[in-house]
Amino acid sequence: MSGHDDAAPDRYDLVVRSRRAVLPDGERPAAVAVRDGRIAAVHHDPGARLAAAAEVDLGDVALLPGLVDTHVHVNEPGRTEWEGFATATRAAAAGGVTTLIDMPLNSLPPTTTPSALAVKRAAALGRCHVDVGFWGGAVPGNTAELRALHEAGVFGFKCFTSDSGVPEFPPLPPDGMRAAFREIAAFGGLVIVHAEDPAELTAPGDGGYPAFLRSRPPSAERRAVERVVALAEETGVRAHILHLSASDCLEPLAEARSRGVPVTAETCPHYLTLSAGDVATAPAPATAYKCCPPIRDAANREELWRGLAGGVISCVVTDHSPCTPELKRGDFATAWGGVSSLQLGLPAVWTAARARGHGLADVARWMAEGPAALAGLQGKGRIAVGNDADLVAFAADETFAVDPAALHHRHPVTPYAGRALTGAVRTTWLRGEIADGTPSGSPLRR
Repeated sequence: MSGHDDAAPDRYDLVVRSRRAVLPDGERPAAVAVRDGRIAAVHHDPGARLAAAAEVDLGDVALLPGLVDTHVHVNEPGRTEWEGFATATRAAAAGGVTTLIDMPLNSLPPTTTPSALAVKRAAALGRCHVDVGFWGGAVPGNTAELRALHEAGVFGFKCFTSDSGVPEFPPLPPDGMRAAFREIAAFGGLVIVHAEDPAELTAPGDGGYPAFLRSRPPSAERRAVERVVALAEETGVRAHILHLSASDCLEPLAEARSRGVPVTAETCPHYLTLSAGDVATAPAPATAYKCCPPIRDAANREELWRGLAGGVISCVVTDHSPCTPELKRGDFATAWGGVSSLQLGLPAVWTAARARGHGLADVARWMAEGPAALAGLQGKGRIAVGNDADLVAFAADETFAVDPAALHHRHPVTPYAGRALTGAVRTTWLRGEIADGTPSGSPLRR
C-alpha cells in the first residue's frame, strides 16, 4: 500500500483497480481510491478490500494519469468556427486529456491584456469538459501588460520569432524579445517560444510539399533556438521551446542544459509519428499535414525520439491547431498550417513508442507529468495521493483505424485519417467523475 490516508473515513467515492496502473515509479497492479475528487490512497494490491460507493475493475486495461496538453489552440472567441471550447474539450476528454492550456492566439482578441483574458475566460465558462488554463501572449507593445497578466493567473507567455500567421499577434523583434524576457524574469514567469528565424525562411515556391519543406529549413529552427538560449542565459528567464521539429536543435539545447540554462523543449505527435514520406504518398492535396515548423524526414524523426528518450525533450503535446476545411484547401503555399490531433495524440504516440521499446510509463511521463511540471500544475499529471483524480482507462493493445467522422473536433480534418493506431481510451475520469458529455471542467489559474 502507498499513501493510505489513515485519518480519513474508510469509505471512498470510487475505487479503480487495474493490473496495469501507471504510477510515478512505473507500471504495476494497483487499486486507486478516490474521495472528494482527489486520490486518497493508492494500494499496490489491486484486490485490496476497500469500501467504496462505486468500483471499477479494469483487469488488464491500463490505468493512466489524465494527460496534460499545454499546447492547444481553441480559437474561441472570434474564430469559434475553427474550433471552440465545447468541441475542443470534448475531443480532449475522448482522447484521455483531462487538462489543457489554451494558446493566446488565434482567438479574437488575443490574450495579450488582462481584459482580453477576462473575455477568454467568459467564453469558456460552462462549456468545458476538462480543466482549462490559459497562456498569455508577448507581442510588440505589451511589455507593460505582462506582470498584470501574470498576476491574473496565466501560466506563461507565448511569443513568436517569425510571422504567426495572424496579423493581431505579430512576432517580437530582437530588442522586443530581450525586453519581454527581462520583464518576465523579473517576476519569475515562463516564456514559451515559437522558434523559427525569419531570415532563414523563404517563400514556399510551387505549392508542393518539397518546396514548402525547403522554405522552412532546420537551420531556421536552430538559429532561433540558439537566440532563445542566449537570451535565457543573459536574462535568467525560464524559457521553453515549442513544437520542436528539427533534430538539429537537440545539440544546442543539450549544451545549454548542461550549463544550467533554464530552457526546456517539447515536440508533438505528428513529428514523432509522421514523416515527409507520408506526405508524399498521401492523396493530394495532403494539406492536412501542413504545419509550421514542418514534418520532416524519417531520419530526423528518429533523432527526435532519441532526444525524447535522452531527456533533452521533456514533453509531448499536440499543438492542436484546427481551422475550417475551406482554409485547408489549396496547396502548401496557401493552406492554413496546423494539425488537428487533440483526440488522437495518445494512441498515435503510444503506437510509435511501443514500436521503439518504450512503455506506458514513458508515455505518461512525456504527456502527463512533463507538461504538468512545465506549467506548474502540482496536482495534475501523476497518480499520486493528493492529486486530482484525473484518470484514463486505456486499452493499450486494442487497434483501430482512424475514422474522422468519429472525432469530436469541430471539423474532421486530420492527417491520421484511415491510419491504424494501437491503444483506445475506454473511460476518462475528471476529478473522479466520468467525463461523459456534461461540461464539468474547471478554469485553472497559475
